[in-house]
Amino acid sequence: MDVAKPYDCMDCPLQECRGLRPLDESQRAYMKAIKQGERLYERGDPILREEEQAKHLFTVLEGVLIRYRSLEDGRRQIVNFMFPGDLVGLQGAFDEPSSHSVEALTSARLCVFRRSDFVHLIKENPRLGYDVTWLAAKEETALEGHIVSLGQRNAKERVVFLAVWLLDRAISTGVAEEGNILQIPVTQSQISEMLGLSLVHTNRTIRALDRENLVQWNQREICVPDMEQASDFADFELSSKGQRPFI
Repeated sequence: MDVAKPYDCMDCPLQECRGLRPLDESQRAYMKAIKQGERLYERGDPILREEEQAKHLFTVLEGVLIRYRSLEDGRRQIVNFMFPGDLVGLQGAFDEPSSHSVEALTSARLCVFRRSDFVHLIKENPRLGYDVTWLAAKEETALEGHIVSLGQRNAKERVVFLAVWLLDRAISTGVAEEGNILQIPVTQSQISEMLGLSLVHTNRTIRALDRENLVQWNQREICVPDMEQASDFADFELSSKGQRPFI
């Protein structure tokens, strides 16, 4: 659903997010000139569909999304989670159909841009163009961590890695407050789709981690009682206090 009164880019709420690097006035003015509006989505709403030619890119203003690939028999692999400041649609070639789907995990608010305008953005605003490249590179880094989980980590390590990664990203983007709890409706089915585990194995692993006081995970929230202990267990490096760009 289109937003009747979108935010003015000059007063973008992402400017106040401690984990994101604020845009200067000229950059905000440039983005204001090419912004097409904003859209609201509810949990489960599709944003991009696999094999469709997307005409737009989106910046996440509020909420959390999931990116996934589907098989013909209905199974799917969740590839990544997307948080405020992330650029949606960047993960595929500009002139090809989307290789993946994106849907809202929570209610979400997204800025809308024409894909074609980003060709001009890269030419006309090198700093913003560099930031687009940085975001793409950072996405690759996140995927490397998830691939290592699928290939090398055992079930407990996979679940703990995902929990601390989600909480770390949520804190840095303002989705969660400083602390050890993230309120997010990730089901055990979605965890299994992300981690390549059966639903039964996922359930047993979560219960075991709860008993060991490493991770407490239900359908409404994730609690990591000791982030440093959990990070060491999963070989996860907590993010620094540096800021990431957004578009």
